[in-house]
Amino acid sequence: MTASPITSWARASRCSACPVDPCRPPATSAYERVWAGSDADADWDAIAPFFYGRWDVAAQAHAASEVAQTHDEAAEMYASSGAFAPDADRAVLAGMDARVLLLAGEVDSGPLPRIAADLVKLLPRAELVVQPGAGHYPWLDDPRRFTRTVAAFLGQEPAGSAR
Repeated sequence: MTASPITSWARASRCSACPVDPCRPPATSAYERVWAGSDADADWDAIAPFFYGRWDVAAQAHAASEVAQTHDEAAEMYASSGAFAPDADRAVLAGMDARVLLLAGEVDSGPLPRIAADLVKLLPRAELVVQPGAGHYPWLDDPRRFTRTVAAFLGQEPAGSAR
């Protein structure tokens, strides 16, 4: 696992928004270690609540199922050296003629909503929605709001002009 470019301010902000007060003291140091490059299972397990807007039964079950859903080889390659060519990637995105919904969680640290706002500018027909109170899994944090947002986006007439 490589270190993330997320800023210390963003990490501190996310730690203060952890949905479970008791998770903060032990998880905050684990969170720092993960963003510094730790791949220790104990650190990743400790920070699980940070990925959710709320730490309820559904979030806990989802977190518990994560290992079974991970494809280790693909995960290793995801952000490996050479996986991205920023200039070429931006050119491809700028040429896309498709409507895109980028739905970010308000308390997600990957991507932060402000980073999602920058990403949406790369796509000519993109729309950004930031789901209040949601983390990295907005469909778990508020399934109704998530479903309404996606359904509304899919039900819209295709945009024929710039945003």
